Amino acid sequence: MLRFIDNDLRRWQESSRRKPLILRGARQVGKTWSLKEFGKNRFESLALVDLERNQPLRKLFDGDLKVTRICSDLEVILQQKITPGKTLLFFDEIQACPRAITALRYFYEEMPELHVVAAGSLLEFALEESSFPVGRVQFLNLYPLCFAEYLEAIGNGAAATAVLGNPAEISPAVHELLREELKRYFFIGGMPAAVKAYLENQSLRDAFEVQQEVAESYRMDFAKYTPMVDRFCLDSVFTSLSQHIGKQIKYARLGEGYSNPTLKKAFDALCFAQVARRIPSVDPSGLPLGATASAKSFKALMLDIGLMRYLSGMPNDIEYVKSDLLAIYRGAMAEQFIGQEMLVSQKGGLYYWDRQAKSSSAEVDYLAVLDGKIHPVEVKSGAAGSLRSLHLFLASYPECGKALVFSDRPYADLPEQKITFLPLYSAFAATTSGQ
Repeated sequence: MLRFIDNDLRRWQESSRRKPLILRGARQVGKTWSLKEFGKNRFESLALVDLERNQPLRKLFDGDLKVTRICSDLEVILQQKITPGKTLLFFDEIQACPRAITALRYFYEEMPELHVVAAGSLLEFALEESSFPVGRVQFLNLYPLCFAEYLEAIGNGAAATAVLGNPAEISPAVHELLREELKRYFFIGGMPAAVKAYLENQSLRDAFEVQQEVAESYRMDFAKYTPMVDRFCLDSVFTSLSQHIGKQIKYARLGEGYSNPTLKKAFDALCFAQVARRIPSVDPSGLPLGATASAKSFKALMLDIGLMRYLSGMPNDIEYVKSDLLAIYRGAMAEQFIGQEMLVSQKGGLYYWDRQAKSSSAEVDYLAVLDGKIHPVEVKSGAAGSLRSLHLFLASYPECGKALVFSDRPYADLPEQKITFLPLYSAFAATTSGQ
């Protein structure tokens, strides 16, 4: 599977300021696969150290953390030479051995010429954030396959090229083809195992079975979160979030019989594990947007649109036959999709705007930072005249860039209103900065 993170990995490999790299992300998004392929394709050898499956390897980090000693011991155990500049040393499931995380700083200080990568999930539960070798490591984040990556994975590279290109040049026939592919993606999602299952037999049902298995494996992980969080509350919030996409989160609505502090802990734990994502409200009057992120006003996204489908319990037979993509599950699927694409295109920085005025319901779904300008992003099917919140935003913040409205319609530019209508499938391309 082609993954866009390959470009980031190559830049890391060639950087003169390179540090040991930790690839983060939720379980089963493809971290191990991506780093293995990177090692095989870009280095003479790959030294793989699986710290979860091979428990005896953890003993390497029990004593001193001298890098020459660790590498010498690994050469004996792995029966291969570790050569700086030629070998990629890969610590997989590094959260299983907190001392290995600490050791990364010494690889940076004592052997900076060696390329060292690590993959991990639930890292915040393995050790305190302050125990990370701050300033001695770099981070990248891997998400489920975005729509273009999905198209490449199912063998439709031409369609992937089209969604990454100029939407104004897409013909009506190709537009319809991409809409049909996008509807399938809404239900299959971007978890690699679900995409693979669909590809093998062209069966949505096979993909649905994988989604159930992935969701249940996440639930089994909940035991690892304790005693930080009530696992039964966690399960309730995990399911409830899928039914609140696009809505401002009120903790009391995420689970009955639990206090707000208990529900907050559960929500925060899911965000730590990257199973869910907090989308804060911000003040768009200046950059960086994160500087004004609200702790009280926020929405949420699920990790993956396919998992959202499974957890929401939506009736597939009713929702799948709908011709309007914005009508599927009352528009929540489209909002999840745009947010999911923008998490990748915006490098994890995703926010929205709601007017902080008494009795005001004005809200803009997302904000995109493109070449130093803030652009309001809406997921709507209505005509330009019905976009009241968007027009209010443009009037209130005239220094911001043009509005991007993602709809089920083809491309249309309205420069006099400072609005561009874009097809849903163009979300990644339209919100990726040129810088």
